[in-house]
Amino acid sequence: MARHERAAPAWMLAAAGAAPDQAAWERTALAEAWERSAGLDDGLTATAEVRRRLLAAPGPAETAFLLDIADANALRPLSAREVIKLKPAARAHLHARWRYLSGVPGGDLVLPSPETAEDAYERLLLAACCERARPGSPAGQRFRTAFEALTQHFRESLVVAQSMLLGRLEEPGAGLSGGMSVLLTGLGEALTADARVARVLTLTATHPTESQHQSLVDELSPGHWLVRLPVDTPGTLDPETAAAHRSALAWWTTRVFELPGARPDITHVRFADDASLAVAQATLRHGAKLAFTVTPDPHRSMDERHAGTEPVHTDDAGRALRLDLHRVFVADRLVARADLLVAMPGRSGTEELHTHFPQLRGRAIHTLPEGIAPFRPAPHDGATARAMLSRLFAGGANADGLDSADRELPLLLCVGRLHPVKQQEQLVRAWMHAGLHNRSTLLLVGGSLREPTAVESAVRGRVSELLRSQPVAMRRAALWPALPNHHVRLLERLLAQGRSGAALYVCPSAKEEFGLAVLEAMEAGLPVAAPRRGGASHYLRDGVNGRLLVTESPQGLAAGLQSLLRTPAPELAAMAAAGAATVRDRFGVDTMAESLAHAYHATCPTGHHRPRRSPHSTESR
Repeated sequence: MARHERAAPAWMLAAAGAAPDQAAWERTALAEAWERSAGLDDGLTATAEVRRRLLAAPGPAETAFLLDIADANALRPLSAREVIKLKPAARAHLHARWRYLSGVPGGDLVLPSPETAEDAYERLLLAACCERARPGSPAGQRFRTAFEALTQHFRESLVVAQSMLLGRLEEPGAGLSGGMSVLLTGLGEALTADARVARVLTLTATHPTESQHQSLVDELSPGHWLVRLPVDTPGTLDPETAAAHRSALAWWTTRVFELPGARPDITHVRFADDASLAVAQATLRHGAKLAFTVTPDPHRSMDERHAGTEPVHTDDAGRALRLDLHRVFVADRLVARADLLVAMPGRSGTEELHTHFPQLRGRAIHTLPEGIAPFRPAPHDGATARAMLSRLFAGGANADGLDSADRELPLLLCVGRLHPVKQQEQLVRAWMHAGLHNRSTLLLVGGSLREPTAVESAVRGRVSELLRSQPVAMRRAALWPALPNHHVRLLERLLAQGRSGAALYVCPSAKEEFGLAVLEAMEAGLPVAAPRRGGASHYLRDGVNGRLLVTESPQGLAAGLQSLLRTPAPELAAMAAAGAATVRDRFGVDTMAESLAHAYHATCPTGHHRPRRSPHSTESR
């Protein structure tokens, strides 16, 4: 917590938490306040207030919240025997009880056996609780097995943790898994190639299943480990559901960070969401440093969405506003907590950040561009390329194919997760509105067909409906689900090998903080066009190494696409060559990793951290 912040009285926080029908994001704000207040007078007042509320038999949601607050802040308001007398009214309440008991003297005597659990998640949770309560006990074996790769103690150079808990690292382009999954994979490998970084842990979230392999840890490259934190929900977390899992995620992160081979010196979070806040909370409880990549959003988006508009009095509008405010709150909290602030460069430096975050005045910000890993050919690339080309021109009657008679037409390629902010629907609308479907083809790559989210299904449905309204457009557009990153980059190389201007990459997003997919297309040798708003304008010079598009309206986007397709082939070839040189010279992941390693070391000058002990923790009594 920032030192200048005042602590609210514990009685006030206890009263606020008693409000009925409290939303999960409201409890996030209360948890932040409790963390400050719990440290006053050795935690005596906070302990008394939490005990008073728990003995008053509150509802299950408040009980679970208070037990988690107590455990997170090393308060022990109830004994193990008192806790088991609380009637568990819901699954979340039961899990909070187990987490609390794992840190209470005698808790191991009343915790249930993992074998009595109802499912894989509960078995793993109980094993972790038993291991915490009595390290090395047989009941904790399942937890030790799941994270066995992190139990080996070593003391070399820095250990870095980085997180992406919304979406799946292994499925870029599906759900919420966009360019960040590609970035963190390449960055982890590049960081561990630097002698200053011994190990990188990339944290993701997973729902354990009975059929899942016992281990939740995989080595992606030497020294770079993928660590899956268990979460009690099928599918993936999203910004709205993450708040309900914040306490559990913070608890699991804390348990992982206690392992000898997983004690980070610094943790880097990059999203303003409750999952990042949970990781930040666990990081600071361990006495490690916290890095946060700060961006103009969510403040900028909220300002654009609500400034100068009349309030809309509907339940949906009210919910949307509350969620926007919550994201602003989380971003502000992460800025306050961070020891190292990182930002991507913009045309005006960090000035826009200071507009939205006045508290940044006087604080140092480490500015660095993002970067992409080099493309590494694989043994079967030739066969994969031929298969993709055959699939692409399998016939215009197929939703994922183009007519072979249209091979000679220019192809517009767009790769990204299916989401309104990526504006695939707007791209299709602009392409059709300008009549470009009469003289070009379009390939959209993104989204999951196997497990589509509601947002993906909605975007895909609207795009399909648009295309069905015009048979020619339907024949000349193909929709592919997300591909592995290597396949995307192979496809881009394949398309770039054709005649000049035969294929162009288009990013129609409302905004891109930086645009890793754009950089990958540039590196492959494709002419690119990207939004003028956001990070692409930092490295694209319109007409020199790419084109900048007005993406705020279908009309503006249509005009940009028309201009792009009218560009003579020699000019497109020159732009593509200049774009490839831009990436080669300035935006490699190795350059990014070197800059970050320097910033991490400057933030952790003494090397390995020493765990921070709270003055009211059980260890100090």
